[in-house]
Amino acid sequence: MDHKNLFTQVLLTEAEALTKAAARFQDQEAQKLVKLFEILAHTGGSLIISGVGKSGLIAQKIAATFSSLGLPSFFLHPTEAMHGDLGRVTKSDAIVLISKSGTTEELLNMLPYVSIPKERIIALVGKADSPISHKSGIVLDASVEKEACINDLAPTTSTTVALAFGDAMAVLYENVMGVSKEKFAVNHPAGLLGKSLSLTVDRLMIPAKDCPHISDASTLQDAILAMTQKPVGMCAVIENDKLVGILVEGDIRRAFAKSADAINTPVSELMTRNPTVLTTLTLAFDALKTMESGQRQLNVAPVVDAGVFQGVLRLHDLFKAGFNSSLSK
Repeated sequence: MDHKNLFTQVLLTEAEALTKAAARFQDQEAQKLVKLFEILAHTGGSLIISGVGKSGLIAQKIAATFSSLGLPSFFLHPTEAMHGDLGRVTKSDAIVLISKSGTTEELLNMLPYVSIPKERIIALVGKADSPISHKSGIVLDASVEKEACINDLAPTTSTTVALAFGDAMAVLYENVMGVSKEKFAVNHPAGLLGKSLSLTVDRLMIPAKDCPHISDASTLQDAILAMTQKPVGMCAVIENDKLVGILVEGDIRRAFAKSADAINTPVSELMTRNPTVLTTLTLAFDALKTMESGQRQLNVAPVVDAGVFQGVLRLHDLFKAGFNSSLSK
């Protein structure tokens, strides 16, 4: 047996089924879905996805996708629905019924007790002319000529098509509702995308009270003492409550390299004036780009609002939060 050919044939079979499904989809169905999404947005209803067996697993993924895009959605097992879970369903909701045959008994038994009008029932079925289709206001033809399974039994091609229909519906919703990256991030606060679009410097920085700071009249000795007591990799130089410069560990090494008596040198002669600064509301993602995009990578950066020193952000803190150098490129 040519195992490579068998493997690739499965991919080609499923790809062909998707192409045919796309050709069958009509503008009428698209407009009905758009209207349904607009109704759900107006009423605040949820999109319920239901199915049995492998279709149930696909239903769970589709529900998760819609939820991530901001449309409240959940999987409803038809058997559990008949034993109390119908209490989760309201007249403001819509429901998607996934069935390859269009005759799934559990779904048909549940339907009479679902308080959702016909125009908000979507049949995602492998047979457009079927009992479930007849009870639905929107019919999505997810039929396939055969399963990719050698024996034409295991749900393979049919579940791929059903999942793709779910993805297509979700992307249509995303477009209709104008879901931006920022809106998407709200539902993914712990993910890297969410952090990139919502996490600000003030959440990661070391606050000013925990950072060393001295006046511009101080000496290098004062700076070393302050940086030893509060080691964050940088010392802020403050004049009249405003940041006038910073001193980093490299400045200290260079000072002693020039003179062994540098300990009494005024810090004003050693500090970096007008350093690159961040604000408390700078996105952490943008902070990473700022700290890594210059001629020399910044391991620390002062955080300043209206000239007032607020704290220090370390590159280490960005890495710890999950950001990495590849994101800044």
